Formats: sequence, C-alpha cells, structure tokens
Amino acid sequence: MRLFRFAPCLFVGGLLLLGLTLAPAARAEVITSATAGREEAVTTYAPEVPPPIARPYNTRVVVKLETRELTARLADGVDYTFWTFGGKVPGKFIRVREGDLVEFHLSNHPSSKMPHNIDLHAVTGPGGGAASSFTAPGHTSVFSFQPINPGLYVYHCATAPVGMHIANGMYGLILVEPKEGLTEVDREYYVMQSEFYTRGLHGEVGHQPFDMAKALREQPDYVVFNGSVGALAGPNALPAKVGETVRLFVGNAGPNLVSSFHVIGEIFDRVYPEGGFPPITNAQTTLIPAGGTAMVEFRLQVPGTYILVDHSIFRAFNKGALAMLKADGEPNLTVYSGKVLDEIYQAEGAAVQTTEAPATLVVAKTRAERIEYGKRTYNQICTACHQANGQGLAGVFPPLAASDFLNADRPRAIGVLINGLQGPITVNGQPFNSQMPALQLSDEDIANVLTFVYSSWGNKGHVVTPEEVAKQRKQ
Repeated sequence: MRLFRFAPCLFVGGLLLLGLTLAPAARAEVITSATAGREEAVTTYAPEVPPPIARPYNTRVVVKLETRELTARLADGVDYTFWTFGGKVPGKFIRVREGDLVEFHLSNHPSSKMPHNIDLHAVTGPGGGAASSFTAPGHTSVFSFQPINPGLYVYHCATAPVGMHIANGMYGLILVEPKEGLTEVDREYYVMQSEFYTRGLHGEVGHQPFDMAKALREQPDYVVFNGSVGALAGPNALPAKVGETVRLFVGNAGPNLVSSFHVIGEIFDRVYPEGGFPPITNAQTTLIPAGGTAMVEFRLQVPGTYILVDHSIFRAFNKGALAMLKADGEPNLTVYSGKVLDEIYQAEGAAVQTTEAPATLVVAKTRAERIEYGKRTYNQICTACHQANGQGLAGVFPPLAASDFLNADRPRAIGVLINGLQGPITVNGQPFNSQMPALQLSDEDIANVLTFVYSSWGNKGHVVTPEEVAKQRKQ
C-alpha cells in the first residue's frame, strides 16, 4: 500500500527546489516564517520509520526522549550493558519538517548511573544541543531549536567521555524533511551501524563489559546493524515485495569506523550521500563516515533474500554487520535467471583448507548446555553450507538431517570436523563430491556442535564428549 504522497525534487534553471540553493536573504525569509500550532512528534524504534509529514506548514514539534541504562543481548549468549536513548539501540527515529520549531525534552531515568545529554547534528548551535541538555539521573532538560537544513542526521550523547557513551549505544537518527517532501516510495526502514568493544573475545559468552583499551586501538569485537548481531536477519529480516521501491535511512554511529554500505544483489537507484541533496544515481556501494548518514533507494525487480553489509567484508561475515531484506513476488527470468548450471569449481587446488573459529571458553555441564552451545557454533559456521534446517544443498552439500553417513559412524563424524573431508561420498543414497574445510575448533566446540546435530532433525541423539574428540584427534 502506498502511503507517501510527496512530489519529487525538481530542477529549474539549474537550481534544486529544496531551499538548499536559495540566496541567504531568501532562505531566511522562508525559514523564519511563523509556526502554527503544536504537536508531539511520532518517534519509532528501528527498523520502523515514522510516517511522512503531510502538513504543508511549520509547527512547534515536541520531542520527548528518555535515556536509560540496561542490560540486553548483544549476540547469542552474550549480554552487554547498553546506554540508550529510548530504551533500545539505536535510539528512536525522529522526523520533523524543515523550518519547524522543535521543543526537545530529554529525561534521564532515575536508575541511571551516569549523566547524559544529546548532540543532534541537525542543530545549528553550540554543541548541537549538548550544552543545553546535560541531564542528571532523575532530571529532565528542555531546549528548542529550528532545523533549517533538510537532510538525514545522526544524534548521539556528548557527555564525557564522549566515545564511551557512543560506544555503549547512545545514538540515533533525525530526519529533517524538505518542505517539498521526499519522493514517493513504498517502504522506508531505519538501519544503523555501530561498533562494540568488549573485554572478552568475539563470541565469548556471558556478560561482557566495555573495553576502553580496544576502543582506543579502534579494534571492535562486534560491528552490527541495529544494536546486536542478527537484529535484522532470519525472522527479523526486513519484508518487501517485488515491484516496490524501498528507501533505507542508514546511519553510522561509529564511534570509529567508516562504513562501506552495500546491498548484495541490488544497485541503488538513488543515493543521497551523507544524508544531503541532491542524490546520485546507479551506485553500488556508498561510504558513510562515522557520525554520518546516507539515504539509499532501490526498486526490487526479482524475489529473494538481499543481504545488507558493510563491504569491509570481515565485519559483515565475522563481526556481525549483516542484515537481510526478503522480497516476495513473481520471478523475472530476464532480469535474473537463477542457477542454470551447477559444476564443481576448484581454482585453489584440492588441498583441504583450514578455517579458524573462536574457541569456546565456557564448558558445558549438562546435555542441554552442550546442545545450546553447539547450536551457536552451528549457526555461526555451518548454516551457510548445510542450511539452518540441516537439509544441505542438493548435489552440493550433503544433508545432516536424518543422515545415514553421520549416524553410522561417530568417530568418522568427529574426524571430519577435525581434519576436513574431500572426495566422493554417498549420503542417504545421493552422491556428493564437495569439500569441507578443516575447522580449527576446540574439543569442546566439536563435542557441542555434534551433540546438537545428533539431537536434531531425526538423528540418533548421541551425546559426544570432549574426551571422545581428544581420543580421535590423537588417532
């Protein structure tokens, strides 16, 4: 359903009619016109975006935001104490109109241990509002500003130490809609990249505190979208339909890294670099600086799952900067045919490859814990080939579900995880001839993941122990 009714940007005589190229006197006349009425801003949690502004006039807009410190999930098995705007990371999305008068109320929850404030990059004034919004726990600060430059802007806490407040989750986006509105689209989503620096290694389970030394070295353990690993993946994927145009409001909170934002399998029809105007067209990847934004738009031509990444690629596939957009609809075989040929390709030779993986630092004490920890390892390492349901890929990667090959020989299964596997095999009556790399997993990890697999999808329910793995490793 189309909800947006705004006219596209127009060029007349080489000028963009958004107030951005007006002479200073004319611009002041536009912006300082009297406001009418008063309304409370609609704010939303990511990935939702408030509806476009339909009124053709400026008004006083009341924005209320609360800072709160709380513990929540950062990754599977990993908790973190976040400092937030609005109780989640990222903070709520704020949408106002160019020339509005914004009355901003910042409240710091009584349970907070730190004072907080807010620096909105959309503000023209000292500290972006930070100087006027320093708020102790249990207090509320009020200030006002007029957004005079349309665009998409970051906001964040600017209380010392500023980097620590940002690294702990205090950031969000504010959109200043141009008076003419934005072009009509079918869907809008809010995506924000950020980094987390934890005392433990990536994937180390339990509660992880902030590590200032890693932050100073700019070596994050996690780079994520919308506050946690998997926040926009799997069941949380962004929905869309073939034929729709999608607009992503993308921010990069940093606090240190530049983002190379890319959607695998799509070309951006329009990109508004750093959240400003005018757009550029037909871009594959766009740079978003720390503390910066971009608006990207694309029309979906074919169905499928599109992967959103920071194309500094190890961040995506190893640290968490990966999201999904799932488009439903009819295929267009001219635009994209899908697979028409499947052959084994081995440009790197036939040697068994080695893949590193983080060692599990927590020892399972029960069968239930072993299955739980094994599921985490499986989801991190195995799902790309064997799929989340263990069905594998026909003719390429053998199934683990109800697998006669797996259930027939536990020591052989352990050996495959230790040493890798290459060459032809038969699983459930079907031939396969692919390669599985040797995974540098600990004995505990191998025991956990095999116990999970044996306990899933119709397999025999074996419990594999680290002692069995150690014995097989010696042999």
